[in-house]
Amino acid sequence: MKKVYDRIVDMRGNLITVIADGVYLGELARIDLNDGRSVFASVLRIDGEKVTLQVFENTRGISTGDRVTFLKRQMQATYGEDLLGRRISGSGNPIDGGPEIRGEEVGIGQPSFNPTKRIVPHDLVRTNIPMIDVFNCLVKSQKIPIFSVAGEPYNAVLMRIANQTDADVVVIGGMGLTFKDYQAFIDNAEEWGSSDKTAMFIHRATDPAVECLLVPDMALACAERFAIEGKDVLVLLTDMTAFADAIKEIAITMDQVPSNRGYPGSLYSDLASRYEKAVLIKGSGSITIISVTTMPGDDVTHPVPDNTGYITEGQFYLHNGVIDPFGSLSRLKQLVIGKVTREDHGEVANAMIRLYADSKKARERQGMGFKLSRWDEQLIKFGSAFEQHMMNLEVNKPLEEALDQGWKLLADSFEPDQVGVKESMVEKFWPNGSYVTTGESA
Repeated sequence: MKKVYDRIVDMRGNLITVIADGVYLGELARIDLNDGRSVFASVLRIDGEKVTLQVFENTRGISTGDRVTFLKRQMQATYGEDLLGRRISGSGNPIDGGPEIRGEEVGIGQPSFNPTKRIVPHDLVRTNIPMIDVFNCLVKSQKIPIFSVAGEPYNAVLMRIANQTDADVVVIGGMGLTFKDYQAFIDNAEEWGSSDKTAMFIHRATDPAVECLLVPDMALACAERFAIEGKDVLVLLTDMTAFADAIKEIAITMDQVPSNRGYPGSLYSDLASRYEKAVLIKGSGSITIISVTTMPGDDVTHPVPDNTGYITEGQFYLHNGVIDPFGSLSRLKQLVIGKVTREDHGEVANAMIRLYADSKKARERQGMGFKLSRWDEQLIKFGSAFEQHMMNLEVNKPLEEALDQGWKLLADSFEPDQVGVKESMVEKFWPNGSYVTTGESA
């Protein structure tokens, strides 16, 4: 039997406190307002008879005498094929002007997938971005963030990955999006014709903070159901710092003692419980998670990127409009490089990164006015070509073409015995007649 209470004793921000009993954490409640409207809330804290709820909409219009009905269930997301092509708010309501979504109601915030049903990742997720595919492969079921700062084109990178992925379903979770960013995701999906396999859960910057907390849970709950049905799902979350800031805002409102820079001590587990949804299910589908974590002041020691680094399997560092090869890392790339990709993958990638690092040193010597050797000149030439043909985010090449391009860049600046690659690989892949003998193109 559902219990109804009408003793709201406190309201602060999006939080209300009601005198009630027999309720549990996370339980959903309906607040019936005097003007005939109803809003929903969930139980956030229980202190004796005082039950604190977070309201999913603005609390304007709620009075202390309004009726609160506890529904004996947690917040749920609607799952089904009707979800594809739709845009949903953090409270679960359509925001695209379409009809109500019909389907199965699934609980959000459930435990991660059974570890005994997981298998070791072994498949490549192609993005056609050389700085990812060649140097830090994205692996199916991987959880990996893009570390960046405000103003960098991280959402454009996410959209490009969404357009070119071979995943069956793309689930986008947008948190704290401006109208411009929100519209860009819509326009991109329509332009590339990917709307029919994309579901968007959106929290806009003007929406209540509590809805920001629900977006990743709703997105991941639906993604998990798609994966159980055998589909490969790519989940794109932006921006997890906005998610963490929403946690901090609510914690401060609840008078919780902060841990680091105002964030609650639960920040690590709050992030980990979402990222651990990434999974490759034995005999079924998968969930791959790419998120964005903006770093205030480009500070990697900030609590959000700092905690994220301990949870995820590497990171892509987007800096100055490019994916930095030295700040980026994929801890799972060794599971696919040379195993499911071409045999020369590891050799040519390592050679290019090593020589590009040397080219940075040669540029420093050039900037300080030192006389450059022929080797320095070769390195500088290679570094410029590497930035143009590999690091430029406008470059769009399948992995095999990018590897061929890598060999050509090496051959245009160096002789075969200068690149430190196995002779067997050079004999097989070195572009015929294109290497140099005097530092100039043949």
